[in-house]
This record gives sequence, structure tokens and C-alpha cells, in this order.
Amino acid sequence: MRLQQGWLESAQICRSEHCNARPEGEVVSLLVVHNISLPPGEFGGRHVQSFFCGQLDVSAHPYFAEIAPLRVSAHFFIERDGAVTQFVSCEQRAWHAGVSRYAGRDNCNDFSIGVELEGTDETPYTDAQYAALGELTRSLQAAYPTITNCRVTGHEHIAPGRKTDPGVAFDWHRYLRSLLPLSNH
Repeated sequence: MRLQQGWLESAQICRSEHCNARPEGEVVSLLVVHNISLPPGEFGGRHVQSFFCGQLDVSAHPYFAEIAPLRVSAHFFIERDGAVTQFVSCEQRAWHAGVSRYAGRDNCNDFSIGVELEGTDETPYTDAQYAALGELTRSLQAAYPTITNCRVTGHEHIAPGRKTDPGVAFDWHRYLRSLLPLSNH
């Protein structure tokens, strides 16, 4: 996986308008892991892509009428089979973190990249998702060296009490171990 001007060459591109410019001079230095499933607890389909692009069909499920007015996005979405979709250039600010704080700084969207995993807090993530997330993270770290393994976090950690994702089902040890050089596995 390689990034070209903030876009992952191997990702499916589904451009979202739910983004804007990062503050001038801001350095991308944080990766935030999330989860999402639409409808809640259901996987498959293209509802997440539609939601992040502001095109959610409110007649498809009663829950969609509640969330359709929201203007949110992430940089990346990793489906259960490991397929990666990109919505926003890494050079832009996606709207994924909301009210958030990391290492004494508010507004994590300003300096972070958001990756959504198709899942729920309690549903184990797939091997394909861990593989894709590890590969994506290594590509992001190559492009943005300030995203060290210590600057990878969950939505639950930057918005405690408000968010719980990626949840108890996410195996942080497995994921972070996959980022170590092969000699350290």
C-alpha cells in the first residue's frame, strides 16, 4: 500500500464532502481506530459508504432517518473482508473524532487520521481486518513518521464517556504487535 498526495493507491475511492482543510501548518501525528456498522450490528452492503458521503437512503432502515442529517466521515473504512475504502485525503481533515482530546490537545480531527472498522464493540474483528489495518497503518507511518506506535489510539480513548469504540472486541495487543519489525514478532 502506498500513499500518493494523501490517497492510498490500492483503496477504493469514495470521495466525501464531509471534510475540510487542516489548520495551516498542522502535522498529522495521530491515528484513531473506530468501529461502525449500519444498520447497527449488521454487516455488508454500502450503507457506511453512503452515510459518509451524505447519501444515506432513509427508507432502507428506520435508524437511518436519525443519522442521515449528520455530517461525518473518516479517512478510511475497512470492511469485514479487509476491503479498504478511502473517503478523504489524508491531507484533509475528516470529521471522525468529534469532541476529543489526546495528550493535552483538543480537536483531534485537526491532527489525526480516522480509520473505521466494520464492526461493533463486542463482535470480534476478522483476520482480514487486522491484516488490512496493519498494512494500512504501516503505510501511514511511512508517509507520516510522527504517527508512531505510541500515537495510535481508539475513539474510546480520545472521547472517554462519550464513545466506546473500537471496544472490548478489538485486540490491541495483536494489532500493535503486527506493527513491530518482523524480527520482534
